[in-house]
Amino acid sequence: MSLDPGDDRPAMPPVRLPSEAELAREALAAPLLSRAVWLARWVGEGTPVGAGGELLAPGLSEAVHELGLTGAPEGEAEVVEAWNFAVDTGLVTITEAGDLPETQTGQARAFAEHEDHPAVGVATADEELAQLLDGAPEDILDLWADGLDAVLSDVATPSFEDLLGEVEGLEGLFGADGQLDPDAIDLDALDWDPEAEVGLLDSVLGHLYVFGVTDEDGQAASLLPLPMIAAATLLPDEMEELTDEAFQDVSALVVRLDEQFRVLADTGLIEYHPMDDTVIGDDDDDDGGDGDGEGVGGFQDIGDEDVDDLSRYGQVRLTTLGLYGVRRRMLEVGLDVPLVGELADAPAGALLDALTERPASAATEEAERWLVGRDPVAAAEELLAAARGADPAGPGRRLGCQLTLALLDPSAEPALRAVLEDDELGGLARVWLAERGATDVPPPSEELVFWLTIDTLAAQLGSGAEEENLPELRDLVTGLVDQHGEFFDRAWRTDHPATADVLEAVGRMHPDRLLAKQARKAAFKARSRG
Repeated sequence: MSLDPGDDRPAMPPVRLPSEAELAREALAAPLLSRAVWLARWVGEGTPVGAGGELLAPGLSEAVHELGLTGAPEGEAEVVEAWNFAVDTGLVTITEAGDLPETQTGQARAFAEHEDHPAVGVATADEELAQLLDGAPEDILDLWADGLDAVLSDVATPSFEDLLGEVEGLEGLFGADGQLDPDAIDLDALDWDPEAEVGLLDSVLGHLYVFGVTDEDGQAASLLPLPMIAAATLLPDEMEELTDEAFQDVSALVVRLDEQFRVLADTGLIEYHPMDDTVIGDDDDDDGGDGDGEGVGGFQDIGDEDVDDLSRYGQVRLTTLGLYGVRRRMLEVGLDVPLVGELADAPAGALLDALTERPASAATEEAERWLVGRDPVAAAEELLAAARGADPAGPGRRLGCQLTLALLDPSAEPALRAVLEDDELGGLARVWLAERGATDVPPPSEELVFWLTIDTLAAQLGSGAEEENLPELRDLVTGLVDQHGEFFDRAWRTDHPATADVLEAVGRMHPDRLLAKQARKAAFKARSRG
């Protein structure tokens, strides 16, 4: 599952998210952004930096101490990551010493010119810092998302050491000064595709998104073991037996994800429990996977005894902020990523179109939110007007209309009575009124009964689900035919644009071969009639 909108796959499931204000608070509380904000304040009137905008040794040591990371195994690395985040998001601006304006504070110029500091630039807090601290939630989320994009790109990029380990003749990659010359590196020889690497990570996040959408009870998804995520990302659904090559690919991805997720956890994107040290082999003794008991990159092969304890290989899930962040990335590439409640202020037509793509529970919740604050009669009138139409999507709209109307109390009755004689809406109006014990409702004609039956079946068939995965629909079809001995002889005469298609589907689904053949004959008659 990549974030490529050209992929042939169903729309993402709808997700529930808190308000932007709450999401912004989560972003500000994320370790990486909170440290980046602290560093932006800390630079004061100017802090000297090196050629790449990096903190110099004295400044780095001071930052580690001030952030309370002295003695932490990854203290310096965490400060560097936070510093890069501050620079990438614009919280900190880097100015080369030669470009410092005369109005720059004397302290900043002194940093850049002092002979004891090998500084080639000065870092100062940018106006983004003030906007972040005083800005609206959407401004905070925009900045966090920009930083996340940079971190995702960084973690998907292997180090030069990892890349150069695959290339012979390394001496030609260094200049006379002994420094690595990036221009001398032939990326084609490295067998590394930057876009593919980012795409793979996006695919992993896409699977985490689907797994992480809250369930019907509103509970967050469970932590998932890395091997499960890696397998879901790499292996085709139809693979029945794991080959040695597939196992090695999954193992390699688990190791890579463990490294990447350790970094991403500080962004607030994910909750991550790292891989147990006992499943990591000794890299010094690793012979590339051909040694005794070793997997890829020092990763010990998963044995039968480990299947029930995959948690040892790392566990992960998207946070609420992570669901927001991944959804945002999906929206940027044009994917359909519905949000529960986003249609509350939409026209009835937009609501009905969307309900056909939602699971039953999510559709009901969306309809409930749409009805809040609306006058029952006016809401029913708008829904009924939007449900009309002989186009292929019409049956689905009417099914969504029925679902939404079912949530209204009897006060909406005038709107339903007004369409009793309508060819397209009269059937569903009678059903609604009958369910509420209304009196003086004229009985439907046989034509109207069959029209509503065909319309309902057409809506079910047009929901996008595969027929073989719809046992409920197969049972419905069987029941209809069994209850009406001359169903097919009468059904093909129904003046509904989907009659022939519905009868053909009945012929494919009905378990009785004789009745299935009758359905196909009826479908042929319906097409000939047209």
